[in-house]
Amino acid sequence: MFDMNPVAFRATVINILANTALFVLKLIGGLMSGSIALISDALNSLSDIAASIATFICVRISDKKADEGHPFGHSRAEPIAGLIIAVLAGILGFEVIRESAERLYEGTSAQVGALTLLVPVITMAAKGVMSWYFGRVGKLVNSTALRATAIDSLMDVVIAFAALVGLGGTLLGYPWLDPAAGFVISIWIIYTGYKIGMENIAYLMGQAPEPALLSEIKKAALSVSGVKGLNAVKAHYVGPFIHVEIHIKVDKTLPTVESHAIGEAAAAIVESIGTIERAFVHIDPI
Repeated sequence: MFDMNPVAFRATVINILANTALFVLKLIGGLMSGSIALISDALNSLSDIAASIATFICVRISDKKADEGHPFGHSRAEPIAGLIIAVLAGILGFEVIRESAERLYEGTSAQVGALTLLVPVITMAAKGVMSWYFGRVGKLVNSTALRATAIDSLMDVVIAFAALVGLGGTLLGYPWLDPAAGFVISIWIIYTGYKIGMENIAYLMGQAPEPALLSEIKKAALSVSGVKGLNAVKAHYVGPFIHVEIHIKVDKTLPTVESHAIGEAAAAIVESIGTIERAFVHIDPI
């Protein structure tokens, strides 16, 4: 059974609908003007639609409850959505570079009107709001896919601005600015895709969290009554969440039931830390 967080569900649906609307708007404006910057921005929105659908599917999968085949849940599905966004961004970026180079070589000029300039302005406003919204929701529900979407939306603001510069330059008599803007857009798309990809690869590879979080874990475990010290603390990402293995020292003269209770208390306090999903505690009698 799927039990998707309603906040995450609403955000992913908004993402799909908004990107679809922006794609239609940019495509109409790009085809009417012949602007490579605007057409490339429309292609960017098309990739955003595919990525937002992938995000919706992966967020649903990640919220699926643990089962016999996946005893620790399905949280690794979310970084897969982030990787899809990264791959699509890379493909799109190289395609725009090719088209921009052809336009610069051929000297093709776009036909820009005042109404065409409204398209990137509307895009900048819409994507700015979307970036803020997805970033807030991503932190609220601890969703790497939605945080990647927030970064992607912020990237789209820059892309729309570059398109605006290209269109404005063409209108003022500098037609080369349109394909040049397309080239700048492509470089930004590739760079951002790389950043998103590397972040989500780290999640899938089980990278250790930052040292500050490890220190917080140790401090929390040592605060439990009966814990005499720590022998080992290991942690790694499982999707967007963190699993911890910790060895605590307890008095060897304690009855087993008391040692077990101390271990349970240590696990509970560690799991109360933000992104910690599971803490596995091993008892070392001293």
